[in-house]
Amino acid sequence: MITRSTGRDALLLWFGSRAGLLVATLLGATLAEYADRWRKWDATLFITIAQYGYDGEPGRPPDDGLPAFFPGLPAALRLVHLVVPDWAAAGLLVSLVAGAVAMMALARLAEVEGASGWIAVLAVLFFPMAVFLSAGYSESLFLAFAIPAWLAARQGRWSAAGFLAAGASCVRITGLFLAIALVVEFVTRKESPRRAGWLVVPFVPLVAYSYYHYGRTGDWLAWKHAQEAGWGRDFAWPWQAWRTTWNSAMGSGDFAVAFRMEIAGAVVVVAGLVWLLALRRWSEAVYTGTQAAALMTSAYYLSIPRSLLLWFPLWVLIAKVATRRTWVIVLYALISGPLMLVNAGRFLSGAWAG
Repeated sequence: MITRSTGRDALLLWFGSRAGLLVATLLGATLAEYADRWRKWDATLFITIAQYGYDGEPGRPPDDGLPAFFPGLPAALRLVHLVVPDWAAAGLLVSLVAGAVAMMALARLAEVEGASGWIAVLAVLFFPMAVFLSAGYSESLFLAFAIPAWLAARQGRWSAAGFLAAGASCVRITGLFLAIALVVEFVTRKESPRRAGWLVVPFVPLVAYSYYHYGRTGDWLAWKHAQEAGWGRDFAWPWQAWRTTWNSAMGSGDFAVAFRMEIAGAVVVVAGLVWLLALRRWSEAVYTGTQAAALMTSAYYLSIPRSLLLWFPLWVLIAKVATRRTWVIVLYALISGPLMLVNAGRFLSGAWAG
């Protein structure tokens, strides 16, 4: 049963944790310097798309990797930039608001599943990669659409689920996996075929985005080829990807640390997927399993730990266990919390952190 305090508790945890992060990173810096500290890695690329489009900044060599980033966040940045002049600050504001929406939806989804909503939110906020929910990245905005879409599906509101999932599809390719999982959820719930038309809606933005780049470049899969061109993410068999990542992790230097986190993330991914399959949560296993398959058949592991932020079914399961055994969330926070702080420091210092 969803209580009145569900949304309130989620918002208190979300904004409280963001306030703590603000204090920790604002010390000795002006507001402009604070925003600039967050303008790292992909956040810069999202800003470039928002400013100049997928052709990149005029007068500079084109970045073949830009089409890998879906237009949802750049569009949101352009909208917020109308009232927030600083692009980096606009990205932080989008993630702040979207994260609040996502955490409230996660808390409500957890309570629908019979778990404590605040525990599910706390599990996400203490996750080592939680810094990316605050940065000008697409995770918060995606979850702000995806979790409400899943909640709507669980409540049988398929029109809302379809349109919300379409929003998620505008933000990340992960929307494709969400759309497929909604089809599985629809079938397993034995819904009326007359309502199946809503399941088509989440695929529309994916087709439209592919068509847009086809018009630009003649390539229907520009977003996929951009990942290969920008990051070398060609197809590889799972054992080849593991071997390449393992060899890189056994080296020295900052990137070796990052590859060790990738391996740890892969272990958690497999364990989480096995957990969902063992519980016969088929639609959620499809949502997470398709992501795992895509990430673990790349030439090497990249952003696997960060992708776990999007695995809202996993956070709900953790909340269900911890609701019955409070010591689980305490132990989890004691182990994961310090890692979250270390990774936030790595990101803000400019190191590759996810």
